[in-house]
Amino acid sequence: MGDFLQKFSLEGKVALVTGASYGIGFAIATAYAQCGATIVFNDINQALVDKGLAAYAEKGIKAHGYVCDVTNEEDVQKFVAQVTEEVGPIDILVNNAGIIKRIPMVEMSAKDFRQVIDVDLNGPFIVTKAVLPSMMERRKGKIINICSMMSELGRETVSAYAAAKGGLKMLTKNIASEYGAYNIQCNGIGPGYIATPQTAPLREIQPDGSRHPFDQFIVAKTPAERWGNAEDLQGPAVFLASEASDFVNGLILYVDGGILAYIGKQPG
Repeated sequence: MGDFLQKFSLEGKVALVTGASYGIGFAIATAYAQCGATIVFNDINQALVDKGLAAYAEKGIKAHGYVCDVTNEEDVQKFVAQVTEEVGPIDILVNNAGIIKRIPMVEMSAKDFRQVIDVDLNGPFIVTKAVLPSMMERRKGKIINICSMMSELGRETVSAYAAAKGGLKMLTKNIASEYGAYNIQCNGIGPGYIATPQTAPLREIQPDGSRHPFDQFIVAKTPAERWGNAEDLQGPAVFLASEASDFVNGLILYVDGGILAYIGKQPG
């Protein structure tokens, strides 16, 4: 049993998790640290990086934080070179940085649409492109893209996000196809509805004691009958970063409590 569990160890690995100052990225990076990895993260400004460094320190994790905009190719190339020099070559990349703008499509400007595509799709392309040459040279590497149920489903007000995440799903499959021969695995994780501080208002108990309508909707659509939490993503993320998944490539692992499998309850 002990020998087999070693396959899930990340001892000696350098893991870059983009945008991991808080939330899902922070939870994944924390799990990686507990499995022995050295954590590197970036964020868009120094204030967020400092917030992240403090949060990791509180958990006893020595993380390496950098300011870098994932949509700026020149900055990203410099950032990856700096990380390689100061921390070591990147063994695991998690493309987690992302944004969402909830705006009806007919009201959304092309500028806003492009910004979401830029961060959520061009960003993972740019960062992956920067880490691939070293992985190819060493003939090993793990790339994990944080996709979404919107890689598969649509809903109101998220046209740009769904377009970006659908594109990220196919970019994941293409990286696996193009670089699998180098012993590089590229997979995705598709979180379901996750309980975070940002979604807390959608889960507040109403004045009459009932659940928020959106909360009711999500719970009714989820066979697990609950929201996920960031910790639910830790096991899948460790699996996809570890030797245990060496023959898994081009997969999107949906961690959604069963939403995508379920047609929903019959009314009445």
